[in-house]
Parts: sequence; structure tokens; C-alpha cells
Amino acid sequence: MHDRAHVHKESHVTTSPADPPKGAGRGGQGLKLLAVTACPTGIAHTYMAAEKLAQAARALGHEMKVETQGSIGAENILSDNDVRGADAVIIAADKDVDLSRFAGKRVLAVGVAEGIRHPERLIERAQSAPVYGGGEAYGAGTGGGAAAAATGGRSGKERSVTYKALMNGVSYMIPFVVVGGLLIAISLAVGGHPQADGGLVIPDGSFWKHVNDIGVIGFTLMVPVLSGYIAYAIGDRPALVPGMIGGWIANTGALYDSKAGAGFIGAIVTGFLAGYLVQWIKKVEVPALVRPIMPIIVIPIVATTALGLFFIYVIGRPISWVFTHLTGWLGGMTGSSAVLLGAILGLMIAFDMGGPVNKTAFLFGAGLIASGNQTVMGMCAAAIPVMPLGQGLATLIRRRLYSEQERETGMAALFMGLFGISEGAIPFAAARPAQVIPANMLGGAVAGAVAGTAGVTDAVPHGGPIVAVLGAVGGVPVFFLAVAIGTVITALTTVTLVDVAERRKGSAAAASLSPVPALAGDGAAVAAVAGGAGAVASAGAGGGVGADAGAGGACGTATATLAKAPAAEAGTEGEASDGDGDRAGDGDPAGDTAPVGDKAPAGDGDQVLSGYLTEQTVRTQLVAGEKEAAIREMAELAAGTGKVADVAELVRVALAREAQGTTGLGEEIAIPHAKTDAVTAPVVGFARSADGIDWGSPDGSPAKLVFLIAVPEAAAGDEHLRILALLSRKLMDTGFRARLQGAEDEAAILRTLGEIH
Repeated sequence: MHDRAHVHKESHVTTSPADPPKGAGRGGQGLKLLAVTACPTGIAHTYMAAEKLAQAARALGHEMKVETQGSIGAENILSDNDVRGADAVIIAADKDVDLSRFAGKRVLAVGVAEGIRHPERLIERAQSAPVYGGGEAYGAGTGGGAAAAATGGRSGKERSVTYKALMNGVSYMIPFVVVGGLLIAISLAVGGHPQADGGLVIPDGSFWKHVNDIGVIGFTLMVPVLSGYIAYAIGDRPALVPGMIGGWIANTGALYDSKAGAGFIGAIVTGFLAGYLVQWIKKVEVPALVRPIMPIIVIPIVATTALGLFFIYVIGRPISWVFTHLTGWLGGMTGSSAVLLGAILGLMIAFDMGGPVNKTAFLFGAGLIASGNQTVMGMCAAAIPVMPLGQGLATLIRRRLYSEQERETGMAALFMGLFGISEGAIPFAAARPAQVIPANMLGGAVAGAVAGTAGVTDAVPHGGPIVAVLGAVGGVPVFFLAVAIGTVITALTTVTLVDVAERRKGSAAAASLSPVPALAGDGAAVAAVAGGAGAVASAGAGGGVGADAGAGGACGTATATLAKAPAAEAGTEGEASDGDGDRAGDGDPAGDTAPVGDKAPAGDGDQVLSGYLTEQTVRTQLVAGEKEAAIREMAELAAGTGKVADVAELVRVALAREAQGTTGLGEEIAIPHAKTDAVTAPVVGFARSADGIDWGSPDGSPAKLVFLIAVPEAAAGDEHLRILALLSRKLMDTGFRARLQGAEDEAAILRTLGEIH
């Protein structure tokens, strides 16, 4: 494990010569400690770390208050009085946490995994941690490196920081793409007037021309926004200005003598350059007099100037050279094989969607229209809509690979694709470039080649089905066939590559962080279940959980979905929590209303898991001896509530989920789950297996405690996450699991499960 001095360099915690707090050490007086826990998804790991830290503090004789920054917002917020009287602060987080309120206090900043795996060690380390000097945020930017150093997971954590920074930029860019693209498409559809040559023109000064101009502004802003918020995630506020200005420069080819800007790829480059440049400048020692103006004046000016000039004089020149020589190369290919030329143009159109390669192909085709050669533009026109249509189709045919926000963006991309707006696919390409760009290029190449084979023509410098509908395209049937084939190829290739990537990320996370696998491919629900697994591992084996299990795959795609989690606290039904899982702050993680043992009532009328788990959905013993039969038996059990419209479909979806990665969590627990309209309302089932069922659990233990969670698609972004959060918190308690195993009948099981609040 790295020395904390290295962490200081990353998170800007300044070392103080102050003596350790009074009573430091296991044998001393109890300390007053504070903690903040947060994970990228804001579900299981946030609360698991809070539980473990609070439990460890009590065991060591210390007082601790934990603020959880989950998907439903900050809870049990630390007040100024709390901070004033605190001896030390522990930040266990994998996302941005504002540290300014802890200035002058000992602050230990680590990843959320450390809060789960080694809470006692963190409490010991916090007592001699450096005193925080103020002014920075911990997390995806400055703190990301700190967490990497503190946990010793340097390479994996650095990849995670890069991924989170990229996703931060994409999430802020998406609204600009959607708003700009849809406004342009609507203005063309409603306000555009077909011309004699088949073109589509919006009259200057008209209402729809103004709508179109607003859309163009949205598109113009999306690239600097992508760059700016990538930089912000790395270097915090001082990096926002250089990131945005750098992105604008990257997108404005005229600044470096190019007819096309670098597009979204250039924005990604400037975003990371700006973020890390600002992070480096922050480490420079300056006089105390200058420090107050560093973040608001010195750093933004220096970073913006340096980055802008670097792009114009160093990066921009090669881009201009590429544009010029690509145009000449394409000119030399005219008259050669139409299939080959169409495939090459399709590849170029799909590569960077507005960047120099795309613009080279587009302008080459548009420039030949005036000379009477309309076939080259026909090839381009067929390739242009393939990317947004393909990515939109991918979100429909494999919904579980995408978050709710991505699925909504996919619907907008489909609409933009119909109007030839290829930028609709940019959010997908920016989020998963290694998977999406090759899929786009393959589909674009096929579409261009098919159009070239049949001699499809286009009389206007635009593409997509809209130009065919308006009469600008010659060879309309083959044009639509080319678009359809390219779209399907792009969609199928995308889901295949994304699926493979998610599986690999899940396996890598499991191998590097814990014996519990990251369950890939199911968005936010997967991250939460992986968290549940971590809870079991922590409680049963003293740690060993991968808090970043979904960061590379599930967590990253889940961010937007989790933002819509319910406003009530998961696990407390709206009551205040002190961060350790007990409602009243009395030191009982189960809550003072939670009974101990089978004989206590199940909460005096309180519904178990909001009424989704009832005596109808509880079985003391499963008959099935293998996984598929057990899932079918659990589905039939749930059907007894009348909430299952199609048992076979529920089983199919649950088994499909298992194919993405086992839901066996280890410690003899499995939580199969399904999001499907085969159920009309959320339902939870529970059953035990005397001999256990081989569920493919990472620790090899057979599943003896099996929960089935089924929710309709409409409730998946809400109840699915809440139920998983409730289970992940309570399953940390080994005593709870023992009581559940020992309950004599369904009523006793329900009373025990009534402890889950």
C-alpha cells in the first residue's frame, strides 16, 4: 500500500505537524469521527461502506457519524457542528466529494472498496492522516488518483478515473445532441421546402429558420461541452474553462487552416489534456499570497492559453494535412471500382461523425454534384444515417445493455437518423469508442458499397431517408435497402461488441478486486447486485469486495438511470439514518424496531419489502435441485400473487440475465432478478434449499438462500434498485442470515425478513 504522502500529492491534502488527536489508538479514549461514503452508482457500496465503518467504530469504542451520498441524494448530512468537533474524517468514495468543509481536519481519502474491506485499518490511519488544507474536491478528478494510491490499485483505478471522466463529459453532452438534433430535424421536416432539383431549403428569416438556427447552436455547443466536462471531472472547476475553450478550438477548423474541425474525437483529446494539465499546475508550489487567485485566475488563464496554442500549432496542423491529402486521395479514386469507393466513403463518413475524416468524404461528394457526378454523394447519403439508426436500433434489441438515459438517447438517435443527422450517434461513440466506432464503420461501409454497386445518386449535399422522400435520390429502392442493411449490421455488431466488453470488464473487476464477480450487462441493477455480493463477502469473510465492480461496465452505464432513483431513502422508508443503518442512531444496525429472533412480530404491521414479499411468495424448501428448475419454481411461486402475467416469459428473462453472469453471490446466497412486463407489479420471492443449488457462485458455495426479484420495465429504474439496496444492506449481517436459515416455517421466515427496513 502506498504511503499517504503520495496521496497528498494527488488530493492536495497538506501535511500538518499537529500532534495526533487525544486518545488516538485502540487503547485510548473514544474519538469523534466523521465519514462520507459514495460510489459511482450510489446504491449498494455507498451504504455497505457506511455500515462497515460505523460497525468498526463502535467495536473500537469510537463515535462515528456517516454521510451517505447515494443515488437518492446526500443523507445524514454532516453539519458544521459535527465537523467542528470531529477528530478525523474518512472519505470512502469513488466519485466527487467536496472537501472544503473539512479544512483544518485530518482527512483520509480512499476508494469506497477500502471502507468495506478494511474499516478498522482506515480508522487507525485516519488518526494520523494529514490535515486538509482546503479548496479541492475528491473523486473522479483529484481524488481518483488518491484513491488509486491509497488502495494500491494504481492501474485499475486510473482506468476507472478515465472512464468516469469520459462518461461525465458524455452525460453533459447528450442534452445538447438531442435538443440540437431534434430541432434541426423538426425544422427541416416542417419548415423545409422542396426545390426543383430535389433539395430542401428553409427560407431565410422564417420561423422555422430560427428554430433551425437554435438547433445549430446546440450542435455547436455539444463538442466544447463534452471537452469541458471531461476536464472538469479530472481537474475540477479550474479545468472547466480550458476544457470548453479547447473543445471549441478543436471543433473550429478555420483556426488551424482546416476545412473541418476535429469533432468529438478532438474534444475528447482536449478534455483530457485540459484536465491533466490543470491537475499538474495545481501541484506547483506558489507563494501563499498567490494561492487564493490560483483556481479562478491563474490556472484557467495559463491552462487555456497553453492548451489553445498547443492545439492550433501542434495538433491542428496534422489535422489540416490529413484533410487535404484525403481529399486528393479520394479524387484519384474517382472512376475506379464503385463498390470499393462506396465502402471507403462509408468508412470515412462513419469514423468521426463531423470530424475531418467525415467532412473530407462529405465535402468530396458534395463538390462533385455541380460537375454532374451525383453517384459519389449517393454513396455518402446512404452511409450518413446508418450510425444513428444503428445505435438507436441497438438500444431496442438489447435494452439491458443500456441505461435508461441511453435508451432515451437511442430513440432520439433514430429520429435524427431519418433526417440524416449522423451526430445522433456521437454520445454512443464517445462513451464506448472501441465498440461503437468499428460497428459504425462496418455498417457505413456496407451501406456505401451497396449504394455504389447500384449507382444510387443524390442531387443535394445531404443524406438520410429524408432526401429520398423529397425526391433528391435516384435509385430509391436500393438506397433504402443499403440504409437498412447498414443499420442492421451496425446494430448487431454494436450489441455483440458491447456485450463482450461488459463480460470482460466484469471478469477483470472480479479478478482484480474480489472473489465476487461484477455482473455485467444489466445496468444499474447489476451494480446493485454486485454490491449485494460485496455485502455478503464482507460480512462472511471479512472483506474482499470489488467496490468498482461495475465502474467499467455496469456502473458506468447506470449513472443516468440511478439519477432517477426514488426520493425516499432506500432502506429507511424516509426516516433519518445515522449512516450505520440504524434509524434512531442507537447503535443497532437493524433498527430499534427490528426484532431479534423468529418469535418477534414482523414490525407490528409493517410490510416486508413494501409488501412485495408476502407469505404467498415464501417457501421453506425448494424442490428443485438445479438453477433453471429453481428459477422456474420461484417464478411459479410468485405467480400465486396474481402479479405474473406470463410465467414462461419471466423464467426466460431471468435465465437470460443469468447468461450474462451468475447472480450467485457467494456465502450460500443467490438473487436472480428480471425486468420484464411479464409481471404487472413488483414482486419478491424467497425460498431456501436444504442441500443447496449450484449457482456458479464465485466462492463455490451452493445457494441455500434464494431471492427472486421481478419488476415491470416501467418500475425498473425505481423499485428494482430500492429492493436491491435494502437486501444489500441487511445481508451484511451474519446473524440475520443465520436467523433466516433457522426459521421454522413461512411465518417465522416472514418475521425474520421483517427486519429489512
